[in-house]
Amino acid sequence: MKAFQYVIKDQVGVHARPAALLVKEAQKYESSIRLTKGEKSAAATKLMAVMGLGIKCGDTIEIQVEGADEEKACREMKEFFENNL
Repeated sequence: MKAFQYVIKDQVGVHARPAALLVKEAQKYESSIRLTKGEKSAAATKLMAVMGLGIKCGDTIEIQVEGADEEKACREMKEFFENNL
């Protein structure tokens, strides 16, 4: 399993549009990708679950990637977060 932490820089946090982009990106991989904020956790491929985390600007989240293509998925998800959130 691979994991990394990321501090959300987008001023409005993870609302509908960035959450949809995140889900679309996560669905490209075989690996299971989970987001964790505090005590809550959600599959990155489930739009309503991601939005239900209530991720705001300045929040630190952990992204966990586990599966066949975890190296590539983790690297590319990290790039996605840096470029979009």
